Amino acid sequence: MNYNLKVDVIVVSKIKTEWFSNVRGDILSGILVALALIPEAIAFSIIAGVDPMVGLYASFTIAVIIAFAGGRPGMISAATGAMALLMAPLVREHGLDYLLAATILTGVIQVIFGIFKVAKVMKFIPRAVMIGFVNALAILIFMAQVPHFIGISNMTYIFVAITLAIIYILPRFFKAIPAPLIAIIVLTAIALYTNFDLRTVGDLGTITRSFPEFFIPNVPFNLETLAIIFPFSIALAIVGLLETLLTASIVDEMTDTESDKNRESRGQGIANFITGFFGGMAGCAMIGQSVINVKSGGRGRLSTLVAGVFLIFLIIGLGDLVVRIPMPVLVGIMIMVSIGTFDWGSFKYLVKAPRTDAIVMLVTVVVVVATSDLSKGVIAGVILSAIFFVSKISKIKVVKSQVNEQTIYEVEGQLFFASVEDFLAGFDQSVSNENIVIDFSSAHIWDDSAVGAVDTVMIKLQENKNHVKIIGLNKSSKKLVDQLAVYDI
Repeated sequence: MNYNLKVDVIVVSKIKTEWFSNVRGDILSGILVALALIPEAIAFSIIAGVDPMVGLYASFTIAVIIAFAGGRPGMISAATGAMALLMAPLVREHGLDYLLAATILTGVIQVIFGIFKVAKVMKFIPRAVMIGFVNALAILIFMAQVPHFIGISNMTYIFVAITLAIIYILPRFFKAIPAPLIAIIVLTAIALYTNFDLRTVGDLGTITRSFPEFFIPNVPFNLETLAIIFPFSIALAIVGLLETLLTASIVDEMTDTESDKNRESRGQGIANFITGFFGGMAGCAMIGQSVINVKSGGRGRLSTLVAGVFLIFLIIGLGDLVVRIPMPVLVGIMIMVSIGTFDWGSFKYLVKAPRTDAIVMLVTVVVVVATSDLSKGVIAGVILSAIFFVSKISKIKVVKSQVNEQTIYEVEGQLFFASVEDFLAGFDQSVSNENIVIDFSSAHIWDDSAVGAVDTVMIKLQENKNHVKIIGLNKSSKKLVDQLAVYDI
């Protein structure tokens, strides 16, 4: 009984912390995020080649579901650009229903990934790649705003400048309401009153004032359909989780808290699975909106829920007003996000970090910016880091010495596929009739290639009638050699 009571107390305490420990901050930040989500969702829908409402419905359903099912309180998930880019060919060739079917399958795959705890692969992403990911994302966020304010009108520049001034100056005197939210309200009112020449949210696409409805995608339920959507679904699942887990790590660092990455993986899957039945496209965590949420005071699950609920309220109840929000105001907010997201300390990092780490960071940034695909940049950075690491540890030394009538070869370093060539070159395999000792006390044998190299040396030396003895193998090396070696060593 006492144990059950203790568990109940812990559960209640956790719910209170995640949902109601920061009610005011979460509500205000959620409202701000909802306003920022609208132009993004419309823009991503256009990239994917679908109606703007597909992205808006996705952002609503994913945000609401992930508030309950996700593992990272305060993180915002919705329709994203990285996912939209992957969807475009499917929509172009097969249409919306196949996209919705792919979204449902994406959710199933992500749930499976979560069950098998794929989040642990995050430990294989080096810090240099993380820094590159963050900086590339900041650059992409800024670049996405350029078409909305460059060469539009002089008043556009003025509104962007005033927005940034409000965001950076107002918090010094007034912090009760997030400055970006004040900027949206005040500057939208001014724009409506003055009729300045400004682009608005409505210029991006038409908003239909209706709730999403449940329906099953109109596709044949057969293997041919599965063959069409599976490649897209697996790509969406991987890219979505990669971006989500990286974003979760960034929010963890910003808030100095930890999150359940495996629960987040399952939560993303559940959200995408349900979204597909309500006419929404697949989505994942959004670094830009997550940064807005955190910087505006959002910390709990309530902020994510409010973002989703207020988004659908804006669409249904205030659709006519929302479409008149000036784009320069939202552009100014996103520029603030890009400035806040960029790791300005990375310039010093480039100078002080090992050259290989600096190269990895730069390559990650360049690939992401060049392809507009976060996953390609991260994968390139991880592969390059692995190559540099292998190169660094593949240096092996074989030191030859003569003690009495014995020839001793001392092997120093890590013996695996990349160091086999240097290992073989360290032996004089032409000698004959000698007592030879190969000492592995300062070495470790890692793989089949390494065991094969040891076999090669043993065969060559024994063919020349040498007496060969191996000593110093550590426990794991000896186990591997005993399993794979041709000779009984």
